[in-house]
Amino acid sequence: SRCLWVQAGTHAERRSMAAGSKPQPMETENANELSRGKGRSRICKQVAAGISIAVVVGFVSAKLFSATDSSESRSLKPKLDTENDPLWGCGLLGPLPGISETGETTAETQRFIDSLKKSSSFQKVSFWNWNLAPMETAQGPEYLSKDFLFMPEIWGSGVVEKKWVREAGETNFLDGNGKRSPAQMADIFLGMNEPDIQGSCMGNMFGTCVRPCTPQAVQQNDCPIADSGVGLPPGHPNSQGMCDCWSKSVATGVGFWPVSGCDAQQPLPDLWAQEPKCIRTVMHNWRKTAQIAWKKGYKYLSTPLLAVYVSYAEKFIQEACQCTGDSGDTCACTDASCGCPVYVGLHFYAFDCQPRATKAYESFEERVRQIGTLMEKYAFLKGAIINEVGMLNCGGPTADDPICVPDSGKFPAKDVPDFGCPSNEDLPDG
Repeated sequence: SRCLWVQAGTHAERRSMAAGSKPQPMETENANELSRGKGRSRICKQVAAGISIAVVVGFVSAKLFSATDSSESRSLKPKLDTENDPLWGCGLLGPLPGISETGETTAETQRFIDSLKKSSSFQKVSFWNWNLAPMETAQGPEYLSKDFLFMPEIWGSGVVEKKWVREAGETNFLDGNGKRSPAQMADIFLGMNEPDIQGSCMGNMFGTCVRPCTPQAVQQNDCPIADSGVGLPPGHPNSQGMCDCWSKSVATGVGFWPVSGCDAQQPLPDLWAQEPKCIRTVMHNWRKTAQIAWKKGYKYLSTPLLAVYVSYAEKFIQEACQCTGDSGDTCACTDASCGCPVYVGLHFYAFDCQPRATKAYESFEERVRQIGTLMEKYAFLKGAIINEVGMLNCGGPTADDPICVPDSGKFPAKDVPDFGCPSNEDLPDG
């Protein structure tokens, strides 16, 4: 698929799901496993050119600004409590050119970093990679300098492995390869990846394999193996849309996988309609993860990083913060100590090189409005983290095609030499 998202890093390999069993969460970090990371950027490596930018922002309400009395203009000056309400600014993801293993930068790269730093109240550039520390990827190692702030994430729905969570604020921490990184560990901990949709297996079955094989399918030898390699001919799942997505591939998000303690095969996308035991299991795991993060100095948490549904975040907030009503006044706890998130995590994709014709911009704007409404209802919410932005190589989701079948749109990536977007009405410059 075309993955022109702004940050083109890799998922660490989530390959350890034994035949038909629950996959091990990605946060079980191992230098050897991490060095074999392969995910979205491997599939789209022809697309990811140069430095990739992640959008990591916070919303700032109008009351935080005041107009000057200048006779020449009325500019807005921020009145921000950045100690307790930071601006994370713009960020980067993926192997960055011009940074050495020891964190030294070339002049050109440093000029770029210095520009991005201005967007952050920390005067640092945020970095994120679906994992707990910088790591080795299929495109190379993720070397950072002292000007970077790394944002860790628990990708899965299980409890994070305590020993792999670095101390918040720590510098010169050990990265996923066991080497010292001069970057600083942020004091925000991000939630699980895209539980609100079932997603798909990556690679040659992207968009068609939408669930993992059951033990019965494996036993009956009815479990085709998906492969995340680039340029492979399309593969086909079994008649129920199942495949082996753990041997040679990875899933787009945690919503693809089963959860130990839940009856449904894919309980997370419709979590709030599952049996109470399932909801308790997921939230118990999150609270244990939050406690580990809190004790290691993390001040802020995010909701799960959502693919589509902001309503999912609201339900999660109500459960995590133990709210009895539709306002922050009804919540028993509003900080990380109990697992209460103060940022909403969101991803944004357009389709088929047509962000307007497919109404992608309209959808994104509506989700931003929904987050604003949440912030008005729950005053402890500080903003949003938007850390996946991009263009998918398909005609757009439908009821029959809920995720994306590659090259199914008007402007398939296979017809463009660089796998990019050709000039069209929506994108005149491609």
